[in-house]
Amino acid sequence: MGRPDFPKSLKEFQVRFRDDDACRKYLAACRWPEGFRCRRCGQGAAFELPQRRLWQCKACGRQTSLTAGSVLHRTRLPLTVWFWATYLVTTHTPGLSAVQLQRQLGLSYETAWALLHKLRRAMVNPEREALKDKVEVDEMYLGGPEAGLKGGRQLLEKALVVGAVEVRGKAAGRVRLQAVPDASARSLTGFVKRTVALGTLILTDGWGAYAPLPDMGYRHRPRTQGTPERAAKLLPHIHRVFGNLKTWLGGTHHGVGHDHLQAYLDEFAFRFNRRRTPMAAFQTLLGLASGVHGPTTYNMLYRSESTR
Repeated sequence: MGRPDFPKSLKEFQVRFRDDDACRKYLAACRWPEGFRCRRCGQGAAFELPQRRLWQCKACGRQTSLTAGSVLHRTRLPLTVWFWATYLVTTHTPGLSAVQLQRQLGLSYETAWALLHKLRRAMVNPEREALKDKVEVDEMYLGGPEAGLKGGRQLLEKALVVGAVEVRGKAAGRVRLQAVPDASARSLTGFVKRTVALGTLILTDGWGAYAPLPDMGYRHRPRTQGTPERAAKLLPHIHRVFGNLKTWLGGTHHGVGHDHLQAYLDEFAFRFNRRRTPMAAFQTLLGLASGVHGPTTYNMLYRSESTR
C-alpha cells in the first residue's frame, strides 16, 4: 500500500486533519503502511480503542499503542495540535520560535516551547546513515565579540560548533553539526568518527587536530586556509552552511543559549537535509520515527539547565 501522501496546501491540510480521529488514521497508515500486523502472533486482524489510542489484536488480544516509542506517547495534547505544530515546523522555511508557535496555536509559552523541543528531539535518527564519499569539515564560533579571546581556537564564553557536509559537485549534500567543548583532536576527530563513513575523503583546513584522520581510516586532504576569504574558497560548502546557520539562529530565534544549542543545531541539520522534501520531514516526525525515539519527558528537556 505504501505510506499516505502529504497535503499539498493549507486548505487541504485543514480538511484532511480536521479532528483527532483523522489524525489517528494517518498515524496508523504511516506506522503500518502494509496494514496492521501483531508483533506477538503476526496476525493482521485488529480493532481500535480510540480513546486509549490502542489497537487490539483479534487473535491473541495483545494491545499495541499507536504512539508508543514516538514523541506523541502519553501526550495530553490533542493530536490536532501536534499535527498543526509539525506542519508549521516542517513547511515554514525559516522555522518557528516558541513565541510564534504560541501565537499561531493559542498555547501557553511553556507548552509551545516543550512541544518544539520534543519535535527537535525526534529530528535525530540514531540509526541515520553516515556521510560518505567527499566531505568538508570545519569549525565555527557562535556568539558575539568578547574581550580577551586570543588565538583562532581559544574558547571562552563562545560556543564552538563543528560541522561536516557532503560535497556533491557544486551542491551541498547532507550536513551534520555538533557543539563541542574544544578544538582538540579528541573532540574534532571524535565527531568525524561518529558522523562520517570510513574511507571517505575529508577536506579540512591545516589545523593539527585533524592530523590523526588518516590513521583512523580516512583519506585526508588538509589545506592551509590563511585569511577568512581564502577559507571560504577552500571549503565553500561548509562555510555556506555556517553562514546560513548564523542567519537562521539570529533571525528566527534571536540567538540561543548554550544549554539547548545542540537541539537547535539538530533542527537546522534536519531542515537543511530535507529542504526539498517537506512530506518526508512531516512523516518522519509523526510517523516514520515511531519506534525509534522514546517519549521525551519534562526532566529530559530541562536537565541541561541543572547539570551545566
